[in-house]
Amino acid sequence: MFAALMGGKEMKGSELRLPYAAYHFTTSGAAVAVATAVTHPLDVVKVRLQMQLAGQRGHLVGMGTIFTQMIKNEGAGSLYLGLGPALTRSLLYGGLRLGLYEPFKYVCEHVVGSTNIFVKIASGAFSGAIATGVTNPTEVLKVRLQMNSSSQTGPFREMYKIVSDEGVRALWKGVGPAMARASCLTASQLATYDESKQVLLKWTPLEEGFHLHLISSCIAGTVGTLVTAPVDMIKTRLMLQQEARGVRNYRNAFHCAYQVVLTEGFGALYKGGSATFARLGPQTAITFIVCEKLRELVGIKAI
Repeated sequence: MFAALMGGKEMKGSELRLPYAAYHFTTSGAAVAVATAVTHPLDVVKVRLQMQLAGQRGHLVGMGTIFTQMIKNEGAGSLYLGLGPALTRSLLYGGLRLGLYEPFKYVCEHVVGSTNIFVKIASGAFSGAIATGVTNPTEVLKVRLQMNSSSQTGPFREMYKIVSDEGVRALWKGVGPAMARASCLTASQLATYDESKQVLLKWTPLEEGFHLHLISSCIAGTVGTLVTAPVDMIKTRLMLQQEARGVRNYRNAFHCAYQVVLTEGFGALYKGGSATFARLGPQTAITFIVCEKLRELVGIKAI
């Protein structure tokens, strides 16, 4: 049963189960961490775009302008603000998000007797939500550091400051939208990637390998961006809200979305959309290509 859940590799004895499970989760986490390291500057730019003109209408500057202003005013190092928490989150979140997808999918297959697109979407949604609920503090820490280039404190001092000023619950700010985003992202990414691979294998001459992984991951990255951009923007606003410094602007995710549309216009839900797409597209491609290669190296079946 365990072998079926973990991709079909037969186990002989309980001593082999832990290493195999470790391979399954670490290959996923390592792949996401590599993708995060490459695309992190775009994540910083995305957060800055999402926070511009918060609570008011006005002319929005683009990704190129924000990028140039950061280099000019804060230095090139500002593009890597929050990298430590981002990599920590990637290892944990990536390992759980991708690592839980297939077990969930195989459980659903065992229960309902099918792995259709709806099963894949549900499996991705569950794994994404669980992974984000566990790792939300690292996401809060990351976005706080990304918005504060003048801070001289490291991640641990920043976390201590958040807890002392706002309480432990502040580490789970925005966890609702974050879980919703992760559910949407993981469901759309993994289900689209999985389904695209099957369609391409069936209807094209492509075989398991780099070109199949690249095309499928590009499709998955595009779908994931369109689905998750508004939820990601709301999540960022809630995580950066600091009640200790003034009035609480947003009561919850729905109130945040309502206030953003009311005060900034519907298009504000896609603030940072260009940076999200520029980041998520390459990140998705790198994640799946690296993950598939690592799985091949350790002898795990392809996604």
